[in-house]
Amino acid sequence: MVWSIDKTGNEHVSLITRVCLSTGARWGEAEGLTAKNIRNDQVDFTDTKSGKNRSIPINETLFRQLEEHMKKHGRFFDCIKSFRKYLKTTSIKLPQGQSSHVLRHSFASHFIMNGGNILTLQKILGHSTIVMTMRYAHLDPEHLQEAVTNPLNTKLNLKEP
Repeated sequence: MVWSIDKTGNEHVSLITRVCLSTGARWGEAEGLTAKNIRNDQVDFTDTKSGKNRSIPINETLFRQLEEHMKKHGRFFDCIKSFRKYLKTTSIKLPQGQSSHVLRHSFASHFIMNGGNILTLQKILGHSTIVMTMRYAHLDPEHLQEAVTNPLNTKLNLKEP
């Protein structure tokens, strides 16, 4: 879901939303992007919550939109209030404090459901431990099947009689 400028009243909301849904970025990370963070068809997130810098590839369309936005504005303006205000006009109900985090969670969930690797997701999200990322593992349609094809089962010849 992407909101248009006319509905939110803030031209930055739609683009920041797309960045979050495309990269798994936190709202503040996306809002903090500058022209120097957008290069080579990727975005570089610095000064992150975990203290680790991350570079995430993005599609060409989003890359061009970000470049154009930066040429026009230089950077994003604070617009989380506009995002929250518009969200209240929808039927979407979220727990307190989760309005923008749902975008990061949606990215991660769809990444795994589409066959993404849990270790790759850990790097994309910047989680310091795999434990944080494992909350998305249940969404992988193949995750239980891997237990059957576990190399240990093969080595020990653990097959059904």
